[in-house]
Formats: sequence, C-alpha cells, structure tokens
Amino acid sequence: MSRKSHDKTQVHELLYQALETEMGGIKIYETAITCAANKDLREEWSEYLAETKGHRKTLLRVFEQLGLDPDADSPGRKVVAHIGNSLVEAMKLARKAGNAAAAQLVAAECVTQAETKDHLNWELIGHIAENTTGKLAAVLKTAHEEVEGQEDHHLYHTKGWCRELWIDALGFPAVLPPPEEIMNVGTAIGAARAENRREKMLGAEA
Repeated sequence: MSRKSHDKTQVHELLYQALETEMGGIKIYETAITCAANKDLREEWSEYLAETKGHRKTLLRVFEQLGLDPDADSPGRKVVAHIGNSLVEAMKLARKAGNAAAAQLVAAECVTQAETKDHLNWELIGHIAENTTGKLAAVLKTAHEEVEGQEDHHLYHTKGWCRELWIDALGFPAVLPPPEEIMNVGTAIGAARAENRREKMLGAEA
C-alpha cells in the first residue's frame, strides 16, 4: 500500500487541539484536586498537574519550532476548550452538592474523559512523527518521547482509580489504591493485567 502525504492543515489542527487540551487539563486537575478526598489520589493528581504544565511547555516549544501561533483559533480548538470548561463546571457542581465521595467520583470521571482525549492527541502526534520526514518528524518525535510515558501513566492509573472508586461506592470490595498503582502500570496490556489481578489482590487482603 502506497503511503499518502500528510495533510498539513489537519496536522496543525491536531496540534492546536493538543495545546488546548493541555491548557484545559491544567484547570481540570486544579479543580479535581479540590474534590479529592483520598490522600493518595490527591497526591497523584498534584503530580499529574505538574506534569501537565510540563506538557504545555513542550507543545509551546513545538509551536515555536514549527512557526505556529499558539494563540490562533481553530474550530476544533474551540470545541476542546468548551469540553474542558464543561468538565470543570461539572466538578464544581458536584462539589457544591456537598457529598465529598460523590464529588471525588465525578472528578475521577472528568479526569478520565480529559485524559482519554489527551492520550489520543499524543498517540496521533507519535503517528505523525513515525510517518513523516524532515523537521516536522524530528520536532514531533522529540516531544512525543518526552511526554508519552507520562500520558500512559495518567490515563491508565486514573481509569483504575475511577473504576475502584465506583466499585467502592456500589458497596463492593475495592482495591484502593487501585491495582494499576500497585503494579505501576504504563501500558494498555499492563492495565488489562492489573484489572484481571484485582480479585487475587482482594483475596490476599482477606
């Protein structure tokens, strides 16, 4: 199968969305931390907040190297900003209701949704780096290598927290911190293994 040339306009669109996702992610983590009743989760999200600020700096460097205006608008960027603001407002609404456990669970769901988009952005940035050449490939490859591991950690660990917090809320035995934390998961395969091992972990604690 012959390789198609990349769509420059759409590559730039992805980068604008990625930058907006990181900017929104900072606000999302700042709000999520105020909803985190679990000390371990609060510490985890504080670490992710610092890393997300670093990811924003990485993308700003990408924009500078590629000669892009980081303040420019795009249709997709506006949508990403709207979704990010909506997640922040959802957490504030849950916190205002006065149920700390419920607010923490809403925050975990909101972070998971935000990190799903963020993880996809960086997967696609890595795909561009692997399938193009020249300056674009070099710039994106460096950025992707800096961020990829942390993005995997953010998504899989927060999904684990969200699952276990829900299980706990439903009245079933939960593994907290989740197996993803205990096993230091950093891949999709690792996340699947962690989820499969949770019953054994519960049995060991009994």
